[in-house]
Amino acid sequence: MRDKVFYPSGVLSRYVKYYWTCAHDGDSQELMYPTGCLELCIDITGGDTVRHRGDRSMVVPRVEVLGHWNIPTRATIKKGNICLITRFRPHAGALFFPNSVAEFTNASVDLFDVLSMETVEFYQRLMDQPLLEDKVKVLEDFLFGRLVKARRDQDKIRLVEGLCGAIGRGSGSFDLGRLSEEFGFSERYIQKLFLNYVGISPKSYFSVQRFNRSLELVRSAEMSLTHIAYECGYHDQAHFIKEFRSYTGITPSQLSLHTI
Repeated sequence: MRDKVFYPSGVLSRYVKYYWTCAHDGDSQELMYPTGCLELCIDITGGDTVRHRGDRSMVVPRVEVLGHWNIPTRATIKKGNICLITRFRPHAGALFFPNSVAEFTNASVDLFDVLSMETVEFYQRLMDQPLLEDKVKVLEDFLFGRLVKARRDQDKIRLVEGLCGAIGRGSGSFDLGRLSEEFGFSERYIQKLFLNYVGISPKSYFSVQRFNRSLELVRSAEMSLTHIAYECGYHDQAHFIKEFRSYTGITPSQLSLHTI
């Protein structure tokens, strides 16, 4: 469950949505939902978390780069565990890591394997802080340092930001050709940009945004599944249920039985 939320300061606000802590009062197994955003997850209590993705399970690294996923994913979490999470904006994750963002898709990557000693020093500084607010300050300093070192083309970042915005505002079915015409770049180039800077294809990004709109409506329990399917641009209720299950492993009507 979401505990405390902190918002980025200065230039980081363009690239980071927010930081938040996830605290657990008891042992739990939580269903996870794709967000369309890359996340940096830091275990600040030392309680082992196990991620179950498809038929694979793994102990989550202390400092984890959590990429996109398109298969049902759950986490087994111990009582007392607290995680400090950075949620990057969809277009911005590539700025903070040297790897192609696509390498993180459907994976839980240890930041120690990505940045080596830089991660060791950062994690030690963060864990030395007694107060959560001070830990967030160390996190911001680390991210700002990574941003300064970024070698990504800012024109491409702005283009990807615009493309993500256009897809997020869209409704109905996804049309890459229309996106290509609107922005004046080839479909192949847009596909390549998304894989390098977002980590998934533009069509997958559209599907995740549509899924999240439907998730909000299912949670509100104010509409029938048929109405939600229509509202979010699915072909029909069967199409909606099929896509919902592909991301979560459950149907929309089973959602209330699982931890949100």
